[in-house]
Amino acid sequence: MVADWPGFNVEILPEIDSSNTELMRRARQGCNDPILLIAEQQTAGKGRLGRTWLGQRGQALTFSLGLPYQPQSWSGLSLAVGLSLAESLGPDIQLKWPNDLWRQQRKLGGILIEAATQAGQSYAVIGVGLNIQLPPSNDLRTTPAAVSEFWAGASAPLVLERVAKPLLSTLKEFEDHGFGPLQQRFHARDALRGLEVTTSDGIRGLCEGIDAQGALQLLTAHGRKAINSSEVSVRPQ
Repeated sequence: MVADWPGFNVEILPEIDSSNTELMRRARQGCNDPILLIAEQQTAGKGRLGRTWLGQRGQALTFSLGLPYQPQSWSGLSLAVGLSLAESLGPDIQLKWPNDLWRQQRKLGGILIEAATQAGQSYAVIGVGLNIQLPPSNDLRTTPAAVSEFWAGASAPLVLERVAKPLLSTLKEFEDHGFGPLQQRFHARDALRGLEVTTSDGIRGLCEGIDAQGALQLLTAHGRKAINSSEVSVRPQ
């Protein structure tokens, strides 16, 4: 699917603050070439809501895709990315709305999407972090999972080789058709569907899955609500 983005390049950096930050810097300087930027080690990786994601060499796969990108709607893009990764990694990988990969109710990885626009052209920066080995410290907000737990001999290069081409294919499909055609495949891996959840802004309800735009559907005491942007916990707040 690289042919869909002429001039596509692959770059590997031994160490960087954040692959997403670097591609956003380049975009602001007018560079919007299609690229896969791989960071062997990140010193200031970014997660959702400004959280830190540190990728240690050999323990994590951290990369960002930078693509000229013009979807009809951006809604559901992080879900499409997560779905592609989960399907590539195995049948027991689930998706926790809006941007986490789970295995056995533990966090395997995360996704961070940013965008820049110059002269009417949108540029998407799609960051992915996956635990290859369990982090040495469990002083984290969520209990981690790792690819090595279910894939003997897993390494960052091998995992990247497995996930990259399907991800590019999914991104092209999303650009052309949006999230709707992917909705049912997401449902099959939805970690929250059927659970009582609480959003970060205090809305509590029964998760009924997602709609065709990727919005979380909650059945609350006051009726059904569509959640477009929030953190979600399965623990009461």
